[in-house]
Amino acid sequence: MPNLLKNRPVIAWALYDWANSAFATTVMAGFFPLFFQAYWSTDVPPAGTSLRLEIANAIAGLALAILAPILGAIADRSGRRKRFLFMFTLLGCLSTAALYLVSQGNWLLAATLFVLATMGFNGGVVFNDSLLLDVAAPDELDRVSALGYSLGYLGGGLLFLVNVMMFLKPAWFGLSSPAQGVLLSFVTVAVWWLLFTLPLMRYVKSQSGTRLPAGESIRQGLIELQNTLTHLRQYRAMVIFLVAYWFYIDGVNTIIKMAVDYGMTLGFEADKLITALLITQFVGFPSAILFGWLGDRIGARTGVLIGIGVYIGITTYAYFMNSATEFFMLAVAVGLVQGGVQSLSRSMFGRLVPEGKSAEFFGFFNMLGKFATFFGPMLMAVVTYFTGDTRTSILSLLALFIVGGVLLARVPASGR
Repeated sequence: MPNLLKNRPVIAWALYDWANSAFATTVMAGFFPLFFQAYWSTDVPPAGTSLRLEIANAIAGLALAILAPILGAIADRSGRRKRFLFMFTLLGCLSTAALYLVSQGNWLLAATLFVLATMGFNGGVVFNDSLLLDVAAPDELDRVSALGYSLGYLGGGLLFLVNVMMFLKPAWFGLSSPAQGVLLSFVTVAVWWLLFTLPLMRYVKSQSGTRLPAGESIRQGLIELQNTLTHLRQYRAMVIFLVAYWFYIDGVNTIIKMAVDYGMTLGFEADKLITALLITQFVGFPSAILFGWLGDRIGARTGVLIGIGVYIGITTYAYFMNSATEFFMLAVAVGLVQGGVQSLSRSMFGRLVPEGKSAEFFGFFNMLGKFATFFGPMLMAVVTYFTGDTRTSILSLLALFIVGGVLLARVPASGR
């Protein structure tokens, strides 16, 4: 790891995780869902607000799921991955900052901007992931990927901490109200995100791409995508990995998105739930680095399987949880493995990608990640509907982790 810290392109690449994680923590997981209900969507009951949010998230996820592999194929042929990354980043930053201007009660504009910002976030991730192969040697993939995720946890956590204080103690920042603190936090996220994207634009060099004209790159990119879909069966290990990934990352994403809601159904206070989010962020920082080291020594597949095993334990214990102290304990456990599972999955997939197809195949990788955001919550909803018990619904996630783990064990340990 010390040698990596002297590698300017590696640090610049990893800082993009530091940059965009501010959106993931402050906006996606933290303030937007709470503020949407309390400030923008006040004309309907809470269930109506939840439906609006679900639709907004579905639109953003579906749009990127469709566009990601197409954009990836085009970017591989044109050599414009950095340009695509910056375009999506700029879309995300401008849309996030514009939330500051949305007046109270204007839920439709807020939701529209959130959709655009989420598309910018997800699109940037597609191209940043694909650049991993341009900054890391094959024997560095686990550590470099882990460095990115660890800096993401640290950077996102630091700004989220400041934003939480802007909400809880607005007078400290010369603000008139908690609402103004939340609105201003959206601006700080946009500035942070854009500022820490600049090192990547300056120091990371995209190694692949033939620099074809835009029209030709689109045509050849779409042909390349069609060929990939036709011949995907040739990459057996990749297919098995992607199916496994779809299952277990859906479980991971569901826990990320539903943890606060689950805690609220158990009667835990909002400030304690926010504290738990912060705990997860700061525990995730060193843990992601540790998992990168672990992946080097025991293999990325084994490291992910260990993480899945911990998630099975977390999910089981959550069924019996009764106190906020136990919720904090689970937040620590999630922080220990969340970044590790994500980073080692990314580096393991990187080893499976055929040469010259990094953006295209990382488009598929991220497409599955975006699709893997609705099945888990839907599964919980169905179980809750038939049993009337939220606790029982959390146990349904065990199926996702178990199936994903069994399939992942069938992928060659070498990644090939």
